[in-house]
Amino acid sequence: LNLVDLAGSESVRGTGASGSRQKEGGKINRSLLALSNVIHSLSLPPTKRPKYINYRDSKLTRILQPSLSGNARTAVLCC
Repeated sequence: LNLVDLAGSESVRGTGASGSRQKEGGKINRSLLALSNVIHSLSLPPTKRPKYINYRDSKLTRILQPSLSGNARTAVLCC
């Protein structure tokens, strides 16, 4: 069971973050982009799905790889 809280991906302009907080926000945004790319690739029909799905783009997708691929039931909640 994997529970992931992806809160905190606001834009820098909106939060006024700087320094380490700004870097952390950038990394969160990159992880969310990698996750969305993986989910998009997996949602394609098998005939249009790429042969290779890149889970290595972020730590988040590497951690979630067993839950996203293979014989698993996955639910994604967006609030």
